[in-house]
Amino acid sequence: MKTCLGIELGSTRIKAVAIDDSFKLISSGDYTWASSYENGVWTYSLDEVWTGLKSALSKVEDRENIAAAGVSAMMHGYLAFDADWNLLTPFRTWQNTITGQAAAELTELFGFNVPQRWSIAHLYQAVLNGEYHVPKIAHLTTLAGYIHYKLTGVHAIGIGEASGMFPIDSTALNYDAGMIAKFNALPKVKKLPWKLEELLPKVLVAGEPAGLLTESGSALLDGLLPAGIPFAPAEGDAGTGMTATNAVAPRTGNVSAGTSIFSMVVLEKPLAKVYEEIDLVTTPTGAPVAMVHCNNCTNDTNAWVSVLGETAKLFGAEPSTGELYTKLYEKSLEGEADCGGMLVCNYLAGEGVTHMDAGRPLVARTPETKFTLANFFRAQLYATMSTLKIGMDILAAEQVSIDSLTGHGGLFKTPVVGQSYMAAACNAPVTCMETAGEGGPYGMALLVSFLLNKGDGESLEDYLSGKVFAGVSGSTIQPDPACVEGFNTYIQRYKALLDVEKTAVERL
Repeated sequence: MKTCLGIELGSTRIKAVAIDDSFKLISSGDYTWASSYENGVWTYSLDEVWTGLKSALSKVEDRENIAAAGVSAMMHGYLAFDADWNLLTPFRTWQNTITGQAAAELTELFGFNVPQRWSIAHLYQAVLNGEYHVPKIAHLTTLAGYIHYKLTGVHAIGIGEASGMFPIDSTALNYDAGMIAKFNALPKVKKLPWKLEELLPKVLVAGEPAGLLTESGSALLDGLLPAGIPFAPAEGDAGTGMTATNAVAPRTGNVSAGTSIFSMVVLEKPLAKVYEEIDLVTTPTGAPVAMVHCNNCTNDTNAWVSVLGETAKLFGAEPSTGELYTKLYEKSLEGEADCGGMLVCNYLAGEGVTHMDAGRPLVARTPETKFTLANFFRAQLYATMSTLKIGMDILAAEQVSIDSLTGHGGLFKTPVVGQSYMAAACNAPVTCMETAGEGGPYGMALLVSFLLNKGDGESLEDYLSGKVFAGVSGSTIQPDPACVEGFNTYIQRYKALLDVEKTAVERL
């Protein structure tokens, strides 16, 4: 039996998963790592990349049966190399917020939102800073692109990954040529000995061959994978997440909700305006995607669950963590649709969507508020998705149609509850599958499978819907009109609470 291997380098784990020809997970391995803060920059050691990859791969069984593989990783960031592929400056990850000037100038220049974490923002900030290495750059890529090059000798990435480096023209399925020309014409860029298009990796779409594992690439992995196996285009974690949740067709999307929360919605047409709150990336086939990314989701709720668990123990009760979450989530369903006037701001960290540089968790109520456990905890759960709703409401005002959203992550672990509130927040049906597979690396393995097994002219959308997910069951909850109205009332009060939050950040 031949298997497909998906590798993903996330922010906390490097994971490898193998799937069979019925798309079932048959083996996996992982390695835990973490970024470090060095000289004012969040980074990872590239030496540890290889240590981690070998550790994860060594735990995958029957590696001799792997027919093809692919690499995914956390998107964005900055990896600059000279002509001989020597690293010119330590890897700058997506976590860094050191490119504010560049991101703002490029957003204005392009008429297109360029977030700070994008590769082009890092490059232009280095140009503005006059960093010594900039004239020496010959190759610019991402973490996934770097690993793919080292394994295959091919300087190319998938279009979804590329969309986090530089804006994409979804018609041409390539970097936006007009924006590249504008970048090259910038006064400080014109003086440099390179053109941007000479640095960037080639763009490939899902299903296109992206090279073979070379002898030197196999040696880098201590022979854990045999030379000669084909590789799919390297992708980003956004694209693999969309693939793993069957959310790559227009009018579909997914919401990932855990310690942070983000939504991805595949667009039918471009947005009419530029919004700082909305990132525009693409699916692995190049379709435009609107992304709302929020830093704060369940951390404050987790803290309250812990405190309420301590309270229970004062009276001799010893509920398990799982029981605590389930009971409190279910209790929230008894609360009023607008939380009875209870308000919670769950910001432990800053929040780009609402332009906060830091966070101070708050609970607020008026004398008239109906202060009950059900209303309080419902407000807690509304707060986990309120910032996301602000971004999703922008898409609604743009008349972006959403036929279905797939929810995954810890917020949806208790059946019905988070799903119902998310359906109300986004005013769209929310589906939770019985299994979300293995997340990103599973999505990468599916993209590898598509490379090997797609029919002539078969689209990724048809492949996923008709073959991969055809027999996968799940539950779908439609938005309840009363809950939608209640959440809309809550969000108006929440926006007013953000003024209080700003003052708290300033004063506390």
